[in-house]
Amino acid sequence: MTHYRTFFPPRDRESAHTAGHREFLEIGRRAGSFPAARNARNGVESDIRVWCSNDYLGMGEHPSVLAAMREALDEFGAGAGGSRNIAGTNSYHVLLEQELADLHGKEDALLFTSGYTANDGALSVLPAHLTDCVVFSDQLNHASIIDGLRHSGAEKRIFRHNDTTHLEELIAAAPPERPKLIVTESVYSMAGDLAPLPEIADIAKRYGAMTFLDEVHAVGMYGPQGAGIAAGLGLADEFTVIMGTLAKGFGTVGGYIAGPSAVVDVVRSLSRPFIFTTALPPAVVAGGLAAVRHLRGSDLERNRLRENAQLMHRLLTGCRIPFLSDRSHIVSVLVGEEQVCKRASDLLLDRHGCYVQAINAPSVRAGEEILRIAPGAVHSADEVRQFVAALDGIWAELNLPRSPGPAAAAR
Repeated sequence: MTHYRTFFPPRDRESAHTAGHREFLEIGRRAGSFPAARNARNGVESDIRVWCSNDYLGMGEHPSVLAAMREALDEFGAGAGGSRNIAGTNSYHVLLEQELADLHGKEDALLFTSGYTANDGALSVLPAHLTDCVVFSDQLNHASIIDGLRHSGAEKRIFRHNDTTHLEELIAAAPPERPKLIVTESVYSMAGDLAPLPEIADIAKRYGAMTFLDEVHAVGMYGPQGAGIAAGLGLADEFTVIMGTLAKGFGTVGGYIAGPSAVVDVVRSLSRPFIFTTALPPAVVAGGLAAVRHLRGSDLERNRLRENAQLMHRLLTGCRIPFLSDRSHIVSVLVGEEQVCKRASDLLLDRHGCYVQAINAPSVRAGEEILRIAPGAVHSADEVRQFVAALDGIWAELNLPRSPGPAAAAR
């Protein structure tokens, strides 16, 4: 038997920082005072502020969410006890699916254990169920979309990122009688840019294509009642299936799809990631339900998120620090070299107590490394200003290139 060390040699301290290696910072979020967190490095515990969390609105510590989870935990215990079709469906699963369907104005919804499994589980089924379907997928779609489409076995065409001219060229070349599915995201998780949803909806209508829209970085944060970018544009009805998550704007965990009953039922009946996975614990689902209900009735968190993101955009522009998009709350500062990006992340943490994870391949292309900053609703305006000032100093110290434009920081 070949020894595993032949293929997996141990890393020494120096090789631990070679390209592609990932390290994880252990943090303890402080419920009630997040973005404050505890961090232990080299045996020393320190207080830090988190600037890269996907809990964009702070719902993971909201009193209504925590109260709902405690109540469900006391009533139903820790786990679901089985898959959804074998002893695992609780009343909270049903209520949350109904709530999500109503949020998106769809007939039905289906919960998954994560956003990843929602994409993989739905997209492995839907194109395969449509005989001879051809799928048109954005070049920068998430790995879970890529995997779901691969598992479906359907023929696919990749269009250049957000390039609707290229999309139309591809879809026009397909035989009119073939079933067609367009798959895109609304807010792209690494660059923070937005898809041209009106143009995509128009192309889908003209060519008779179904549409699948991933809104994971939009639900809770955008649109009426937090229903997402498409709803905010008045286009929710133009997209056949809306996919979302509970793990970002809603602050808990889980994924879902919402759409026509016939479409959702096919996924419910055939999706292996749904059928063969233990259901989400009732307490988690109760927390997700409380978060959705709260954000349907409150714009406070969304307004704070928008104000902080816009402030950071202005300050970075004033400092001439390059970032990829000013269209959303995801502020991706472009560094472009893996080790330098890691160094900037370490300096922010060690000197200023600000945690921003350096993002490398395969999350982004090699040579396009970023600091993916998420100024959330839980940060104050003063904290945003202090963070950008700290980043500006580190940018100068590392002699990183500046964007063209005004040198005076915006206020």
